[in-house]
Amino acid sequence: MTVFVSNCVFEPRFPAAIFPTARTIRTSHGNEIKPINIFGKLIIAGALVFALLQFVRPGIPSQPAPAEIDAPPPVRQVLEKDCHSCHSDGVRLAWFDQIVPGYWLVRHDVLTAREHLNFSTIGSKPAAAQTATLYEAVTMMQLGAMPLPRFLALHPDAKVTPDNLAVLTTYLAPWTPVATQSGTATNTESPANAAPGGEMQPVALTSVQPELDSFPFDPDFETWKPVSFTDRGDNNTFRFILANDIAMNAVRSGNVSPWPDGTRLAKIAWQQQEGADGLIHPGKFVQVELMLKDAKRYASTDGWGWGRWRGLDLKPYGNDARFVNECTGCHLPVRGNDYVYTLPITTARVNHAEVVNNAAAALPASLPYQPLQWGAITMYVDPSDHTVATLYGNETALKSLKVRGADAMTAPSYTAGAVVALVTWNQRDDPHWFGARIPDAPRSIEFVEIGPAGKNSYRRFAGGELALITVDPGTEAARQKLLVGLTPARLP
Repeated sequence: MTVFVSNCVFEPRFPAAIFPTARTIRTSHGNEIKPINIFGKLIIAGALVFALLQFVRPGIPSQPAPAEIDAPPPVRQVLEKDCHSCHSDGVRLAWFDQIVPGYWLVRHDVLTAREHLNFSTIGSKPAAAQTATLYEAVTMMQLGAMPLPRFLALHPDAKVTPDNLAVLTTYLAPWTPVATQSGTATNTESPANAAPGGEMQPVALTSVQPELDSFPFDPDFETWKPVSFTDRGDNNTFRFILANDIAMNAVRSGNVSPWPDGTRLAKIAWQQQEGADGLIHPGKFVQVELMLKDAKRYASTDGWGWGRWRGLDLKPYGNDARFVNECTGCHLPVRGNDYVYTLPITTARVNHAEVVNNAAAALPASLPYQPLQWGAITMYVDPSDHTVATLYGNETALKSLKVRGADAMTAPSYTAGAVVALVTWNQRDDPHWFGARIPDAPRSIEFVEIGPAGKNSYRRFAGGELALITVDPGTEAARQKLLVGLTPARLP
């Protein structure tokens, strides 16, 4: 067979066992060119390029740990084995990690990991911040996000064993009583809107500045409906998770994986405060975090816009626009849930595990009202029986509240026509966050209807079927007093 290409004729020949792909090239004038091996030359060229690339090796900064985490030796040993390869200032690379181009990937992972969490320097932070970091680390481990699966594939010795995890969780012990419940650290700077006595006055929500990456604050978040509540034992805070109308429709239909564009979620946090009644109530306002789903606009940040505002002056979080990396990094383990940690309370069924909370939504349709469709006023936890209760109110009740300004944190004065409902749930561990608890099966629902001239009516539904039960007059009076006297959670 003869093949003509331009002025050359190619005659395939296969006489050489060593070079089975060798060919003889003959020009149209009959001149022969000696056999060549294209693959052989490519291999040689590739080897040369590979060797040269080994010298393209930007460094990985390394230094002794100036301020390591303040923790017992067993805890530090687990962290050194499972975390320090990437999350420390020490360079600990296996021999195969040194080979370019794999080295470039390892270097990128190490520098990125240090930026998010560095166990060599974390000791310089307050004790509460160090503990919060450990809680997040345990959450990442439990969800299988850390160490990175691709890292474990080549470094199986870094695998977090059940015993390793037990060392960390036992040390943290989120539900152990503490002497003081300081909650999440807040800004110590004196805000511009502080009153002469030091009491901070709420700012006008329409004047709140956008986040440092221009993500806007939404002044309407206070009007959104609640979809869940969280009791955070890791930092002693309570959280309301609220949703706008688009998100609420998605919750009711189960269309939350992924959430539709236009979804807006708010997470409001308060410090926990133990009351004289032995219950744990919301205390000082801490922060509000907002998320907005827009898959195209926020494609670079997992389809979501992120923001956080701290204190009653609602100061934007972070030092620069890079704060958003903290948000996306924290939410990465729940990318299978469209980057949302919350399990919304709904009766809608979703064909995925731990996406919604059906158990907490199991209220009988025969109730006189469906309080889960109302707004939330406050919540509390009864540590004696591990229950969480949320006080809901109808529109009339909500209009009676004073939750901002000097009148906040006082007992409400409900007008006739107001109805409040206290839903009490058993608690269960939050499957998405170590150290947090969420509502489980409902234990009771209580209603107080406010009548004219203080003539109120009380009904209680309890038991396995949440049926109407009769209570003695003394108990009824005490429960009415509790429900109408609960102080609303203060809003910014």
